[in-house]
Amino acid sequence: MNTNKSLIHQTIRSFFKLFFRLLYHEFAWTYDWVAAIVSVGRWKSWTYCVLPYLSNGKVLELGPGPGHLQVDITQRGILSFGLDASWQMARQASKRLQKNSVPGKICLGRSQALPYASEEFDQVVATFPSEYIIDPQTLAQTWRVLKVGGELIVLPLAWITGKKWWDRLAAGLFRITGQTPNIDPESGAIEEFIPEEFIKKFGFNTSNEIIQLPSSKVLLIRATKIIPGRNQEELG
Repeated sequence: MNTNKSLIHQTIRSFFKLFFRLLYHEFAWTYDWVAAIVSVGRWKSWTYCVLPYLSNGKVLELGPGPGHLQVDITQRGILSFGLDASWQMARQASKRLQKNSVPGKICLGRSQALPYASEEFDQVVATFPSEYIIDPQTLAQTWRVLKVGGELIVLPLAWITGKKWWDRLAAGLFRITGQTPNIDPESGAIEEFIPEEFIKKFGFNTSNEIIQLPSSKVLLIRATKIIPGRNQEELG
């Protein structure tokens, strides 16, 4: 029985993995609509949780998607850049920046090979990234482009905690599809999902924070670049 249940969950996760890949590429034009539905209207508010943590330096956003956060960052007077592997999303973000009369600095590229100079950014931010965020090449490249003392800020997970039927339905769907791990964010078991030691070995000091919102919670990871005891070639 448990084997059948596990197989069903794996099948569902495989389906949604393909669905999300298509959503971020061929069907990027539906992204805002789908994100609003699956999060019960909370997606943007979750993403904007990173804004109070951004300084007035130079910020790189990995995977800016349709560009909502890019607009808000720039309108706060912060010099912001965005890099996305999806040309469909990069085009959407550029159009949104133009529509809001915001200077666009969206670049098409991969986080594993950032096309920027070393120690160029004060902060790098990513909201709800896919597995690329814990790719060793991504962490090594992020460390390279950050100034010493700069921060990698990642908002990877959200929990829907509301008690209404649509909240419970959305929360169950998030668990089944793997969008949130089946653990209590307050238990400390979050370390099993993104171990601090894994990030620390790439030259970061890390801290985790659970941000409480109405009927939901999000996880925020802050990783500060330090000078490690080995060279950049070893990190890569």
